[in-house]
Amino acid sequence: MKKKNFSASLRLVEHANTTCPGNLITPAANSFRGVRNNSTFSSNVALKSWTKPIEKLQFVPDVTFKTRTRDENGDFEWKDVTTKDLFEKKRVVIFALPGAFTPTCSTTHLPGYEESYEQILKLNIDDVYCLSVNDAFVMRQWGIHQGLVEDKSPGSLGFEQVKLLPDGAAHFTRGMGLSNIWDTERGFGERSWRYSAVVNDMRIEQMFVEKMDGEENIQNSVDDPFKCSDSGTMIEYLKSYIFRKVYV
Repeated sequence: MKKKNFSASLRLVEHANTTCPGNLITPAANSFRGVRNNSTFSSNVALKSWTKPIEKLQFVPDVTFKTRTRDENGDFEWKDVTTKDLFEKKRVVIFALPGAFTPTCSTTHLPGYEESYEQILKLNIDDVYCLSVNDAFVMRQWGIHQGLVEDKSPGSLGFEQVKLLPDGAAHFTRGMGLSNIWDTERGFGERSWRYSAVVNDMRIEQMFVEKMDGEENIQNSVDDPFKCSDSGTMIEYLKSYIFRKVYV
């Protein structure tokens, strides 16, 4: 697989022009983002580090995903997939959403990236991952329900185009600082706030975190903003990156 020039990426990141101004990741506030719209939420449910988004150029969390794959006989078995397996010496797009089978995630977010998969790969990207705080069984059934084409080869990540990552215990989500507790609102429990990112050889090259009234990762939020983590915004960023790499 072709290696990407990360040092060149870093020089260009700060000059990126996107279609989602003001929504690029910024350093989070020092204090814990407590409840908004629901005063019954207890701030001790989540740690500060789980709710403060990481910044550009930082490394993604070092975790192990518990996935399901097929063996040589076509039977399913457990497979541990590490952060290094997914991101090391690769330039990939990852987007995260609150839950499999939920409305916006199923009608717009995942379908947008699945439809744009080949176009995204042509923009110097190795693969596209979709992450949710759901287990491997739920993620596979959701992919099938969405009409994704299964990759039945031994050891695969399950689907031919967008790969679905099960972050069932929220380890990656917490490490990204994007854990969100929806308890009294929706009753989801712990999930991921909606975002997308480009990861270049284990580091965040660019990140688009959804905001509401200028704030990121609002705990127990009534609203679920979806303005800048979509495939269109990602494609515009990737195109601008290539333009600047060639002409600047």
